[in-house]
Amino acid sequence: MKHFLKETDFTTREAAEVFALARTMKRERGMKPGTALAGQTWAMIFAKSSTRTRVSFEVGLHELGANPLFLSKNDIQLGRGESVADTARVLSRYVHGLIVRTYAHTEVEELARCGSVPVINALTDFLHPCQIYTDAFSAAERWAGPQGDLLASLKGRKIAFLGDTNFNMASSWILGAAFFGMEIALAGPAGFEPNSEIRALLTKEKLPVTFHVTNDPFEAVTGADIVYTDVWASMGHEEETKVRHAQMRPYAVTAKLFAAAKPDAFFMHCLPAHPGEEVEQAVLDNPRSIIFDQAENRLHMQKAILATLSARRAAS
Repeated sequence: MKHFLKETDFTTREAAEVFALARTMKRERGMKPGTALAGQTWAMIFAKSSTRTRVSFEVGLHELGANPLFLSKNDIQLGRGESVADTARVLSRYVHGLIVRTYAHTEVEELARCGSVPVINALTDFLHPCQIYTDAFSAAERWAGPQGDLLASLKGRKIAFLGDTNFNMASSWILGAAFFGMEIALAGPAGFEPNSEIRALLTKEKLPVTFHVTNDPFEAVTGADIVYTDVWASMGHEEETKVRHAQMRPYAVTAKLFAAAKPDAFFMHCLPAHPGEEVEQAVLDNPRSIIFDQAENRLHMQKAILATLSARRAAS
């Protein structure tokens, strides 16, 4: 059974096919009804609320011919004490796949291990692979053009990540950069360095360590092709907002900091953004800010992932 819980759950060849399919789906959207998931129902289990993740998956499932079934933690017994394993076994009897947005990464792993349908990680506190594939695709479609090799265009590129380098977006980009053959520099305050879990995963996946950590944001963005940031207090960590803001302020992406990257560098943010906090409004409005292209591409990339997992299951 094929799942998508982390970036490396596809081989490099499979990832190249997923990227190419996303480009085709983007180009052909609306031309004809999608049938890749015709007659299927996919459950969307969301312990964390969302705008882009929920809407992009629901629309994507509909466009592929499937029925999206949204389940908040209050809609199922998982939120009332039923085990993750039993939830996986029961839902596998009803639906064709699970899309899960939750806190603990071990939950998506257990759902995948105990169920009998594909599971997609729509975000955990450890990794956000759908976002990373989308972000990489958003840059690659510019570098590769309409016919070029998308994955090849990523090799040797540098991404600078500013802010909380110890949470899911930073960890997921560390894994993604190593997988895509990119370099990543992470700049954040002392005490927010990448955790041991992501280092262990790189070793387990036999990937090279391609990340560099610094406390100097200008060092991180020097030579960068992409400047990336995220909110300073993620969902579930709001009580830390005041303390985090004081620690993270030197790592805000200002126009001056963005200008220190390559002249043609892109600014990226997974959204929602908080202007005046992790990024200046002037950077969000910069012509090289591609934040809304990223948001749109969630739809196309996730459709490609859904179609690929469904096809793999049918073939097994």
